[in-house]
Amino acid sequence: MSTEPTAARKRAAPKSARRRSREIALQGLYEWLISGADAGTIDAHMREQDGFDKCDRAHFDALLHGCIAEASALDAVLARHVDRRTNQLSPVEHAVLMIGAYELTHCMEVPYRVAINEAVELAKSFGGTDGHKYVNGVLDKAAGDLRPAEVAQRRAQGA
Repeated sequence: MSTEPTAARKRAAPKSARRRSREIALQGLYEWLISGADAGTIDAHMREQDGFDKCDRAHFDALLHGCIAEASALDAVLARHVDRRTNQLSPVEHAVLMIGAYELTHCMEVPYRVAINEAVELAKSFGGTDGHKYVNGVLDKAAGDLRPAEVAQRRAQGA
């Protein structure tokens, strides 16, 4: 008999504070995209969610308020790599892509591959069946625009 735990018995690793901040920011952006409510109202609502006390509040604030404030600029970055207008994307995929593009643009301490992977994980958890593949493709292309030196260095190492 194998001593390796089966997938069903493995415990899920605890979520990092950054991952929780991304998840809650995603929920807030989804609400914003659907309702058009102001950022302050959404922020207050998100702070009432279970698990908010375990998130990286500074990162949550940056993501939620940054994505809302820079929505047009983020959509312009994404528009170069999506197959339809961003307002025609599913709200979950749109919000995930906004978070990924925001992190690629403003969170230089987060390696580009981590930003993409985190967005893919959000899409797997909250999005449609194959939405994560779409998110991966779009953000991989956007990373080339937003972080050309980092992407080129990584690709040179992999070659």
